[in-house]
Amino acid sequence: MPALTQISPDETLFRDTIRDFARNEIAPLVRPMDEQQAFDPALLRKLFDLGLMGIQVPNAYGGPAGTLFEAVLAVEEISAVDPSVGVLIDVQNTLVVSAILRWATEGQKQHYLPLLAASLTGAYALSEAASGSDAFALQCRAALQPDGDYLLNGSKLWITNAIEANLFLVFATLDPALGYKGITCFLVDKSTPGFTLGRKEDKLGIRASSTCELLFSNCRIPAANVLGEPGKGYKIAIETLNEGRIGIGAQLVGLAAGAWRHAARYARERKQFGKPLAEFQAMQFQLAHMAMEVEAARLMVYNAARLKDSGAEYLKEAAMAKLFASEVAERTASLAVEVFGGAGFVKDYPVEKLYRDAKIGKIYEGTSFMQLATIAKLTIPNA
Repeated sequence: MPALTQISPDETLFRDTIRDFARNEIAPLVRPMDEQQAFDPALLRKLFDLGLMGIQVPNAYGGPAGTLFEAVLAVEEISAVDPSVGVLIDVQNTLVVSAILRWATEGQKQHYLPLLAASLTGAYALSEAASGSDAFALQCRAALQPDGDYLLNGSKLWITNAIEANLFLVFATLDPALGYKGITCFLVDKSTPGFTLGRKEDKLGIRASSTCELLFSNCRIPAANVLGEPGKGYKIAIETLNEGRIGIGAQLVGLAAGAWRHAARYARERKQFGKPLAEFQAMQFQLAHMAMEVEAARLMVYNAARLKDSGAEYLKEAAMAKLFASEVAERTASLAVEVFGGAGFVKDYPVEKLYRDAKIGKIYEGTSFMQLATIAKLTIPNA
């Protein structure tokens, strides 16, 4: 049996195509998008044209019928150049498209999947001010009306892709007394009356990726826009986020690989005491250790993705991959700044941005503490 982390010739070609695209098309936009805190609309169009916004969408719905592993390869290669672009692709593929593939009715699939593959950006709206790690302490309410429609009222915070998205997967509770069994997922169009974007967050890192508040005021949602069944939103959220953690792991592996590449190149070019930094054993050992950790994180992410694609259990592996990749990304980006010395502390070089981008990896789609809790539960008897 081939190793789960082995890459086929077709996957290698796919990865190399994305790598060339990222270095040629995205790299020139990284700094202006970061400074302007805005995603380039022309770049978004190119992501659709390249088939990166609906990788797992089946041929029958106008997609390339790819795998989660291919989505992981795309997120990794793009994040090595700009993690802001990587997370946009990740949310689209591993959260929005994945949830619709698994839970939508046939009519919903026929309507949304071709659009998501071709032109429609999605967002995943779960978090609220009072529900971070306690994801199901939702205050956003959905009230069933006599005509069968629902009225949404409340707000959401820290929603990725909010500005670019036209479709939102919104989680709300029908009855707080039911606890998590009252949570329901709704497909909400941005143009729906009563739905508005609130404040855009001014962030430390991944600044080109929009993160906004969502506001709902008597926002009427047809019963046909319920994803899954009423009261099953908790199951949709849990299963989708488990897959999403693998995608975030890929983003962080890409970030770490990009930081290492910049550091290694600079060490070969920068001279001190008459020779390149890379000729000093201390620098060689530091770069070697960084490379080892990046490769270890990559193999963990690849393994989790392969397990998911094969239909095997993958929850523990996904939690481990996300946790370890976040730690490696932060360490590698920090060390890359140190390799650059004073130059690494200014915006003229890319490692400064990657260092800022790395921090969010320990926070979103399950904090490091939540990943540790999951790992402990699945590995320690009676934990």
